[in-house]
Amino acid sequence: MNTYLSILNGRTAFAIGISLIVSYITMTQEFQYNYDLALISIAIIFPLVFTIRSAFRRREKALEYLSQFKAGLITVDHCFQDNKKIEADKKLEIHGIIRTIPVSMIDYLGPKTCSQEKLNEEIQKVFLFIRQNTEQIGNGTAIKIFRFMKDVHESVENIVAVNNHRTPIAIRAYCLIFIYIYPIIYTPALYNKLHDGISLNESWIVYLLSAISTFILISLYNVQDQMENPFDQHGLDDIRLNDFKLS
Repeated sequence: MNTYLSILNGRTAFAIGISLIVSYITMTQEFQYNYDLALISIAIIFPLVFTIRSAFRRREKALEYLSQFKAGLITVDHCFQDNKKIEADKKLEIHGIIRTIPVSMIDYLGPKTCSQEKLNEEIQKVFLFIRQNTEQIGNGTAIKIFRFMKDVHESVENIVAVNNHRTPIAIRAYCLIFIYIYPIIYTPALYNKLHDGISLNESWIVYLLSAISTFILISLYNVQDQMENPFDQHGLDDIRLNDFKLS
């Protein structure tokens, strides 16, 4: 049940509260006008759908970069482990270093606090290990590892960019403001359309339709807001960061 209630928050209560207050004023004052509701719907739904699609694309890109990041580290680890010239204790040492990198990445992206500098320091330990053990590793293997580490670096920078740069803030602010204004425009027009066939005892229809339409819009906004940061582990569709740890 908590899964379905996760999209409910203070914004939901505030928006529905506005719709109920506006419905009460509209019914008691009999305030109504004839207005094409399709225009206001387009003004809200179109940018709202745009932001949801943008957030979903960011999530898909983040998954792609995280997969490249993990694959690059696995390949680098294999290069070290398959090298017969490297001693067993050195292989164990570099394996521990490589395993620490995705942990630092998850701490950087997730709820825990870890700076990008700390993450870069963990990655730098791989290059330091190569420098200290060049004779055992060999130049050919070192060059191969550098190429794979380049892919790791690129994926890290892409993930950092996805984490720092979100969908346009102005559009999201526009959507939220118009969702709050929506009942003020929608309810009198709804009352006008229903006026001929509604009695005072059936006024609950105006309350219900106004609240439901507002609830749909604010819920869509909440879904987009949760998907906006796919790393914080607060939304239903957040990326399972632990899947990208090395076994």
